[in-house]
Amino acid sequence: MSLAPSTAEATTRRRRLPLAAMLTAYLISTTCTAVSAIAIPWLVLGTTGSATRTGLVVLAEMAPYVAMQAMGGPWVERFGPRRASWLANLLAGLLLLAVPALFVAGRLGYGALVAVVCAVGALRGLADCGSAPLVPRTAALSRTPLERAAGLHASASQAGALLGAPLAAVLLTLMSAPLVLLASAGGFVVASALVGLLVPVTVGAGSDAAEPYLRRIATGVAFLARDPVLRALVVVIAATNTLSAGFLSVLLPSWVRHNELPVAAVGAVAAASGLGSLAGSLVGAWVAPRVNRWLVFAVGLLVGGSPLFASLALSDTVLPVVVAAGLCGLAGGGVNPVIGAVQYERIPADMQPRVLGAVKAFAWTGIPLGPVMVGALTDQAGVQAALAVAAAATFLLTLGPFVVPAFRLMNDRQPAPGGGPSRPR
Repeated sequence: MSLAPSTAEATTRRRRLPLAAMLTAYLISTTCTAVSAIAIPWLVLGTTGSATRTGLVVLAEMAPYVAMQAMGGPWVERFGPRRASWLANLLAGLLLLAVPALFVAGRLGYGALVAVVCAVGALRGLADCGSAPLVPRTAALSRTPLERAAGLHASASQAGALLGAPLAAVLLTLMSAPLVLLASAGGFVVASALVGLLVPVTVGAGSDAAEPYLRRIATGVAFLARDPVLRALVVVIAATNTLSAGFLSVLLPSWVRHNELPVAAVGAVAAASGLGSLAGSLVGAWVAPRVNRWLVFAVGLLVGGSPLFASLALSDTVLPVVVAAGLCGLAGGGVNPVIGAVQYERIPADMQPRVLGAVKAFAWTGIPLGPVMVGALTDQAGVQAALAVAAAATFLLTLGPFVVPAFRLMNDRQPAPGGGPSRPR
């Protein structure tokens, strides 16, 4: 009997290869971004001894990264998501190579380092902005349900963030910071090669329309404002993101200090939440094509929100909070495939980069404000009162999908861009 795969099996594997390559590249690049986000400050702290300079170089890397993900949509449309993804990752990797090269040559000044990491951050943001629109295109090519592809894409992002910090710690223990950055640069190049070589040129081609940049931004925002489902999603996500940022940055450390617990408790709760969220995304990627979208989103958002704040308010020990964080993360992570699929279906393929950029910009609006607001409340009212207020506010916000009619339109499955199935066949 022949062990060679049948022609049908070989064709199926070829169809799935672009989606697998894109997801693998995204996982590698997000992991390398998380590694460099630790290795670069470590390098600055070790060479300058200045916490201020260390903070500034972190800002120089992450601010352009966030800005380009939110505002790079029009450029991604012109170049094409595929080209933007592989070319930006390649340039980011090559630029990052300059840091260990200059360090070895004894010419790595602080100004040069800031300039390099600023450019690398901008390029990485542009690459990730190009990655998202490739999800529905490669999913259509592989005949993968859109919810599953969106869930796997979200899971790759979460896994990269979770892997990056411990991987950076291990690498920095074994080698110097410049060598760790050399490894990160190589990872970006590998991610670039995966997309450039394994995702077909016909997937994610650029637009020839010479529409001005600001007009593209304006039409993306206008499209977002007109669509009732996307508008409702952005509002509730922006509000919950604001409170979540305050939880991680202020409330959790304040609760640990208030109860005189070891600082490791912060990491334990954060890790449990992150692992639960990753597991939720993976489970959601598998089951979301077969379930009621609105119900999964509404219940997941409700269960994944206020109980976490309430667990801190009602407990003074770590174990119950770690369990609650894992369960809340599991519930909250399960909504990611639904959110992704709804966005990809409702946004025209040629407008996805600019509209998804607008979604991200609005959804992240409250993240810088959350720690400030929650910090002021904690100082004025105390940790327990702040936790109670945050729990009540989150509970009211997460009731939105049950009372706002627009959310129920999430069940109106539409043809996925590129003609891909929205349900498994």
